[in-house]
Amino acid sequence: MVKKLIKLLNDFGGVKYGEFTLSSGEESSYYIDIKAVSTEPDFLKEVGKEISGYVGGVDRLAGIALGGIPLVTATSLESGVPYLMIRKQEKGYGTDDRIEGSYLEGESVVIIEDVTTSGNSVLSGVETLRNVGLTVDKAITVVDRESGAIENLREHGVELEALISVSQLIDE
Repeated sequence: MVKKLIKLLNDFGGVKYGEFTLSSGEESSYYIDIKAVSTEPDFLKEVGKEISGYVGGVDRLAGIALGGIPLVTATSLESGVPYLMIRKQEKGYGTDDRIEGSYLEGESVVIIEDVTTSGNSVLSGVETLRNVGLTVDKAITVVDRESGAIENLREHGVELEALISVSQLIDE
């Protein structure tokens, strides 16, 4: 299935070449644009099936806005596991919550992310969920850029599973 995901990423323009600044501040000669590909039903169906194989026995899934939301939705539909949405910051009105969706303290959660570089975005989500009493010890990313996310998250008690490593996706 990884080959199919890689094909879909390439077919739908999910890998772009040029000069890019990543969210981590690093410069890169390529950009993995899963947000654009996540608007394609064929990609969402495939990624939902693939990620579902990693989420057995968990109480909730969680996606970090913006890139993780369509992925967690597709996985929830495929697996039947309910999900939470994590905002990058408080919304500043209404309940001011960073977490949307229902949960009970002590439940286990797996975070789903589109692309990981340093892992700091996932780590922020982990901290948000742990701060309300949820258990998070696993995250799944569609593409890991192999730039330290696995090690960074491991230091915080989170195992990162990558469907695709950037070395599988990019010929450099």
